[in-house]
Amino acid sequence: MAKVSAITGVCCILVILLSGACASRRSEIIKQKTFDPASARIANGEKVFMEKCHKCHPAGEAGLGPAISSNPAPQFVKRFQMRHGLGVMPGFKKEEISRKDLRDISKYLHAWKSY
Repeated sequence: MAKVSAITGVCCILVILLSGACASRRSEIIKQKTFDPASARIANGEKVFMEKCHKCHPAGEAGLGPAISSNPAPQFVKRFQMRHGLGVMPGFKKEEISRKDLRDISKYLHAWKSY
């Protein structure tokens, strides 16, 4: 009996965690338009984002990490978090992501949020 209630408790916790991880989807399929970078800096930010960030934040949505496109934090706070990390998110050293690339990612995230 205790084993059944333990399994039920774990299942309830998983359902609660998974339901809270959902985010609104902002992709081409629903909007019927594709994201077109307005500048070379935004295009570079998209490239670096896809290399370094996309695996945990697919298209800025929730994945292994939380959704960042709906995050209301200012861009300088997001850049600080990218550089130094927070919680389970790793920090990226200057050798991994240059200062220019960090700003380009920030520009890309802002453009993606407006898209």
